[in-house]
Amino acid sequence: MSSTTKTRGKRDNLYVLDDLFVSVHRSAAGTAWRWRTELTVLASLTAAYLWLWRQTTDVWAAVVLAAFVGIVFGLPWTRRFTVRRFWCVLSRHRFQRMCFEGRLHTRNGRVPAVLWVRPTKVGERLFVWVRAGLAAEDFAQHTGELRTACYARDARVTRNPRWSQLVTIDIIRRDTLAAKNQVGTPLTRLTAIYADQLDTSAALPGPAAEYPRPSWPNRPGLGDTPAA
Repeated sequence: MSSTTKTRGKRDNLYVLDDLFVSVHRSAAGTAWRWRTELTVLASLTAAYLWLWRQTTDVWAAVVLAAFVGIVFGLPWTRRFTVRRFWCVLSRHRFQRMCFEGRLHTRNGRVPAVLWVRPTKVGERLFVWVRAGLAAEDFAQHTGELRTACYARDARVTRNPRWSQLVTIDIIRRDTLAAKNQVGTPLTRLTAIYADQLDTSAALPGPAAEYPRPSWPNRPGLGDTPAA
């Protein structure tokens, strides 16, 4: 009795869709998608320079474009917005690189998908879609690699309580409770506004030095009557 072995061909592959995603990820289209933010900014600056060059000259186009970039980085709110977006893009790239180097990917090389990145008061927050074969606990065991890859102070991993494939990763860059950061209070503003009303020495008929305040053991209590 002879036994025949059937070789698995492309039609028998159960993971055709995964292979398609991997091929697209490694293609020029996948590379362009990963660098979409940088390519968009570069294309916008190039288009603006060409438009200005047609309206004026190449020198004035460069001067106007440099002045615009200087204004963006000179104003506090635009500079803060640009710097925060820069760190968001950098964190996305570094996270994907860490997943590849730390082998936090599927068997065919698919790394977790970063759905959205937004800035926070302490750093950035990444919303990650975890592929089949990985779990949030895998990322929790690699917080050291996460903070090192993203040039951050610390990293925290939080799993979605309902959808376990959704993971939130907080990149901590700044400590808002540090000693150099002064926490404001409304009492400081109220004290500055009502300084005259809160000044006890202004209610005395004479200088404050003529009415020395007694020390604590000699102060009268609430029910005591001061001596005449």
